[in-house]
Amino acid sequence: MKYQSIKYFSGLNALRFFAAFLVVLHHAEQVKLKYGVFNLKEFSLFNNGGLAVTFFFVLSGFLITFLLLKEHAKKNTISIRKFYIRRILRIWPLYFLLVLIGTIILPLILSFIDTQFELNYSFYDVFLYYVFFTPFMVNILFGGGLLEPLWSIGVEELFYIYWAPLFKKLKKHFVVIITLVILIKLSLLLFFEYSDYRNSTSHQVIKILKFEAMAIGGLFSYLIYHSKKEIGKMGIFSRPAQIVILIFILLRIGFVNKLIETAPIFKQIFKTFILSDLLMMLCFVWIIINVSLNPKKIINLDLKPLNFLGEISYGIYMYHLLVIFTVIVGLKSILNSFSPITSTLLFYSIITVGIVITSSLSKRFFEDPFLRFKERFNNT
Repeated sequence: MKYQSIKYFSGLNALRFFAAFLVVLHHAEQVKLKYGVFNLKEFSLFNNGGLAVTFFFVLSGFLITFLLLKEHAKKNTISIRKFYIRRILRIWPLYFLLVLIGTIILPLILSFIDTQFELNYSFYDVFLYYVFFTPFMVNILFGGGLLEPLWSIGVEELFYIYWAPLFKKLKKHFVVIITLVILIKLSLLLFFEYSDYRNSTSHQVIKILKFEAMAIGGLFSYLIYHSKKEIGKMGIFSRPAQIVILIFILLRIGFVNKLIETAPIFKQIFKTFILSDLLMMLCFVWIIINVSLNPKKIINLDLKPLNFLGEISYGIYMYHLLVIFTVIVGLKSILNSFSPITSTLLFYSIITVGIVITSSLSKRFFEDPFLRFKERFNNT
């Protein structure tokens, strides 16, 4: 019963921000490379976009499952209607605002100004994909664009269409259901990887639908919820274990390319098909639990500045490519006139301020009204 009354997971806002910032770094250097601005794309730290999004999937699965468990314990049922309304009010407003900007407003603006940038799709090509929450199909069929981050929102929405109903109908067998989701996904990955359909559109869709990451988050949420043992008394969360695992995660994020060049063992650890991804998902579950529930954690992330940045992390994730594109298009010649170090510092100073201001204003004046309305449908 120890963890069933939890209302707030401390430190998770900081983790949200760190993950969002890794996505920003990834796309910033990608755009700089594309438009001929000095870039740092060769360094591991600037190539963690996919890894960061996987963290978001694990975290989302963990938290949503925990909320479903609490609701069921309190009311002995799950309101599917309220679950969907809460998801809609949290996700849809900003999602569809970005769709509006990326498919209608931005093309209109670009038609009046002279830039090197051209959209690789028309409104009619992609609108239905966005409406039916399959934006990842736009990335597959037309290539990544300014709305590229929306792919993960589509994956989450598709997952939650089924997650809450499955939980409600099959709660007694929930662990079995989660295990089946993971095994089915891994089996499909293996099939496509070693078949004639490798790299087909179907294979790409299967890789993108990272339901296994959310299911793993959900599985450990279920285990923690029913755990009677204190997290701080588990060996895997001891101080020595924390030091080892945190160093491992930091090495993966910041130095994976150099490590692989240094010793073959690191290639086996970080680049083995399926197993390496599963290892990082387990690391993400570990850091979520350690940061939020371990009274003996060696790093406290529950700090006011990080909480603020975490609260606007959805906006950071959604707006950042638009800000990066605007800065590159408007200041490319200026950035290229400076030394690499000065150019890099100037660029990141400008986009950081731009992204934080944009996300803050969006949170306060656009997202918060929907979130206040969402509170009417909370059950726990």
